[in-house]
This record gives sequence, C-alpha cells and structure tokens, in this order.
Amino acid sequence: MANFVRDILTTLSYEPEPAEALKAEGEELVRLDQRLAGFNQGAARRVALSLRPSDCSVWDGNPRDVPGLSYESCRSLIDSIAQEDGNRIPVLVRRSAPGADQPYELLVGSRRRFSVNWLNHNGRPEIRLNALVVEMSDEEAFRLADIENREREDITELDRARSYQRAVDRFYGGVQSRMAEALSLSNSQLSRLLSLALMPDDVVNAFATKAELRVRHSEVLTPLLRRPEQRLQVLAAASQIAEEQQRLAASGERMITAATVLTRLRSATRTDQPAGAETPIVVGGVQVGKVRLAKDGIALDVQVADDQNLDEMLTALGRVITETRALSAAA
Repeated sequence: MANFVRDILTTLSYEPEPAEALKAEGEELVRLDQRLAGFNQGAARRVALSLRPSDCSVWDGNPRDVPGLSYESCRSLIDSIAQEDGNRIPVLVRRSAPGADQPYELLVGSRRRFSVNWLNHNGRPEIRLNALVVEMSDEEAFRLADIENREREDITELDRARSYQRAVDRFYGGVQSRMAEALSLSNSQLSRLLSLALMPDDVVNAFATKAELRVRHSEVLTPLLRRPEQRLQVLAAASQIAEEQQRLAASGERMITAATVLTRLRSATRTDQPAGAETPIVVGGVQVGKVRLAKDGIALDVQVADDQNLDEMLTALGRVITETRALSAAA
C-alpha cells in the first residue's frame, strides 16, 4: 500500500510542500487506497494518468447533482487546484464501453472534474485532471461513490435518497434488504431514505432549497401523502407555498423556513379541527397573526407592522381564509 501511494505521488509530479500538507495528502491517498482495496483492486490494475475533463463522461449512477455544480459551490476547490496546478487527490474513472463518445467514465470526483474544466475555460488551459483508471462493475462503482459522498456535506439528503431509489432496482433486483446489507445500512435507515426519494416535486419546491428537505420531514409527510384526500390537501398547500417562495426569492426577501413549511403542510390536512383551534398566519416566513374557527364563522387576529407589505398581507389572508373555509366545510 505504501509503495502504491508513493508511486501515485511520483506519477502525478507534485511540487514539494510543507511537511504537514504532504502528510495530509498522503493520509488522503492511503484512505483512497484502503477503499479501493475493499473492492479487490490490485495495484497493478490501477493506472494513473492525466486527462482533459472532456475525456470522461460522468457515470449516471453517481448521487451528486452534477448540473447543480457552479463556480460558487466549488470556489475553494478551484482556487486550490489553480494554486497546485492540478488536483492532488485523483478522480476515479473506468474505461467506457466500445462506441462511447468519451474514452472514460467518471466514477468519483465530479467536483474536481468541474473545477478543472472551469479553469480550462478561464485562463488555465494547461491544467489536466489527474485520474486513476480502475476496473469496477456498476454495483461496485455505486458503493464506492456512496462511501465517498457520505463524507461530503454538499450532497443533499434528497440527492442521496434519489440515487438509492434508482439503485435498488438497477443493482439489487428491487430487494431493499440486499441493498441495505451492501451499503452497511439498517433496513429502517434505507426505508426512510427511499420514502424521502418519493416526495412529490410540489412538496420539494415548497422548501426554500432542496437541501432543506430532510428525512425527518419525510417521516411526517409520508403518512399524509399515502391517504388520497390528505395528499390532495398537502399538494395544494405545497403549490401555494412554492409560489410564495418564488416571489420571496425574486424580491430578495427571506424565504419561508423549513419548520414553517412543515407546519403549514401538516395544518392543511386538519379536517377535524375543533372550534377555537388556532392556525398561524405566516407572511414571508414570519408569523403575523392567527386564525381560528369560531361558532359563527372565522376569527382573525392579525398584527400589521408599519413596514408590512400590504399586498403580501392581503394575499396571505385571502389564502388562509379560503383554506380555513375548506377545512370547516370538510369537518
């Protein structure tokens, strides 16, 4: 293993660095070597080389949302690669099937590929993508990518869940227990992630970003979405919230928090709400009042701040009154 790490460092022609930096890079390469060893990869079967980013397509089994990568999300990595004249930790690729447009397929390292590609198009065309060529099946590649991406904070729970949803049929014959064992997850952990993957787009769009939609939210919403009548109520409320989020984002205002979104989606299904029960009125993510079913109609308790946008307030009140009437009629 030590020889393999030393060979990689030599092959990629790294410039000397302070001892601490070299130690950190060596430890990272050792971890990479250990992971590869778990897939029965002999050192002789790994080839180090430098590629153009366009030489490799991104494997479709990777959980990362590759179209979502941007200069802003990769800025620190771009700066590091620019300073070092290349990526120190190699990406993992395998040879493409005959007839493919690109000779290689990227298995691990989407951010590094994006960063080198960005630099190539922004004044640094000489930088190449340092890579290791490995031999792996699709299922092995999926497991390795999953191991790598679990350590990355920029992989959302939703992206990970959706990759699992695709993989359970593609690699494990639709048998969740097989997949859970292969990924060292409990059956319950995997089931919760797969439930998150099934969240409708209307619900996903109700959250400020898809990163804010978490497994814990899915655990609350999934039982509601399984009941036809409540599903319609949740989806209707989600669509309204999504429209509000778009308006808030367009005007640069603070978007509705995940906790408030969850509360409103749950409230949309309360058809048995007793007289006197209160529901918050939220405008721009801030509670501005309460509404409750009264004996002879609907009672509102609203506070209007001096700087409150009256159009937003009236829109919110109209929506709340309509929803509350619907709940009253269904009770």
